[in-house]
Amino acid sequence: MRAKLVAGNWKMHGGLSDNAKLLADVVAGSSGLTRAQQAVCVPFPYLGQASDLLDGTRIAWGAQNLSEHAKGAYTGEVSASMLREFGCTYVIVGHSERRALYGEDSDTVAAKYKAALDAGLRPILCVGETLAQREAGETERVVDEQLGAVTKRFGVGVLGGGVIAYEPVWAIGTGKTATPEQAQAVHAHIRRQIGSADAGVAKNVQILYGGSVKAANAGELFEMPDIDGGLIGGASLIAAEFVSICRAAD
Repeated sequence: MRAKLVAGNWKMHGGLSDNAKLLADVVAGSSGLTRAQQAVCVPFPYLGQASDLLDGTRIAWGAQNLSEHAKGAYTGEVSASMLREFGCTYVIVGHSERRALYGEDSDTVAAKYKAALDAGLRPILCVGETLAQREAGETERVVDEQLGAVTKRFGVGVLGGGVIAYEPVWAIGTGKTATPEQAQAVHAHIRRQIGSADAGVAKNVQILYGGSVKAANAGELFEMPDIDGGLIGGASLIAAEFVSICRAAD
């Protein structure tokens, strides 16, 4: 049976004192959890702080992006090996904001996914459609293209080393959420597509839902058979809310 995973994505939020309080409250609030996996993906400058404060707890930490290059003259970039030095377990790749705001195409995302794997990280591969694409009936085509950029280049087996996050772009930070049934339909499609190539990978890969998940709707979403947890944005910045979501997964 697949474990549930709840991963917080802080995006470009945080400060040393605020982070310390938030993480202390999350650690305290999570003390009774035993089954759900937990993680926070923090801005690069705070990886050292996350490492110090979360070491020895059941909460993993990670980054929100990385370079596809191992090293070199890439000013401003951060490599997978650098993230490993800070004890990262996870790194988000292909978030819709990176695709839309910074022009990352699916080939670049695939290269980042493989760079993360090669360094011993667990990449969280984000896929999802815009509102226009959903209304045009293109959800499955878009998701297949984004996944296919990874599997056609590196083989479906690499998905076994990472996590997939379905994040409908129209539900990120908008307050809109896919219904549990809408989300389940896409998650089931993703698992079927992977299963057509490798049933073992499809059975075991965690597929998270990301898109305005909060304590009020987490339980219904996580009850769906192919939803294995959540990639949490704004709610991960509120300790009580994030812990409640983790409890729903647990």
